Amino acid sequence: MRFELSPLPYEFTALEPHMSASTLDFHYNKHHAGYLSKLESAIKNTRWAERELEEIVRGVDDTDVFRNASQTWNHTFFWSSMCPPDSHEPAPSGRLMTSIDRDLGGLEAFRKSFSSAASGEFGSGWAWLVANSDGNLRVMTTSDADNPMRDSLFPILTLDVWEHAYYLDYQNERGKYIEAFLEHLINWSFAQRNFDAFVSNNVQQRSRFATSS
Repeated sequence: MRFELSPLPYEFTALEPHMSASTLDFHYNKHHAGYLSKLESAIKNTRWAERELEEIVRGVDDTDVFRNASQTWNHTFFWSSMCPPDSHEPAPSGRLMTSIDRDLGGLEAFRKSFSSAASGEFGSGWAWLVANSDGNLRVMTTSDADNPMRDSLFPILTLDVWEHAYYLDYQNERGKYIEAFLEHLINWSFAQRNFDAFVSNNVQQRSRFATSS
């Protein structure tokens, strides 16, 4: 296979009681693995067969290839957007926290905005914290398999709000699933690393532009 199913960053039981082992096993081994398998079939003997996954997500114009590539990428990113409850930190720190205060009105305002966006996404989709090219943070959602990178936005963290992500544990109560993510599972360390990488890359890009101008 061109791509491999990335291993989970924790055991299947690690997110309990907020996400059960059965939900995680079903989600990872059926849905995530299924998208990867379909992606492999879709890119076989095409110009995308040797491209990196992120490059496919950003640039492919074939709907079937995009959906399966994006869902493969989104799920890998989602697993790392969570951490076991005993590793959960109540808030980020450093530049990310400063930017949340500046752009989103503070951590509590972020939680409300993210919860409202995730709850309000009609049908299947994703809730995201992203940065734009100027480094400003925003909360947004995408429908179905869509990904913010298609709009030149940089993902910081995400929550899967497709029904299969929560129905076994929460039935139709998506709000309780979102609350569990925000209060117990959100991986602020992962989000901080993403934001720091984004800031560092932007500084390097601007430095190169300044040198060449």
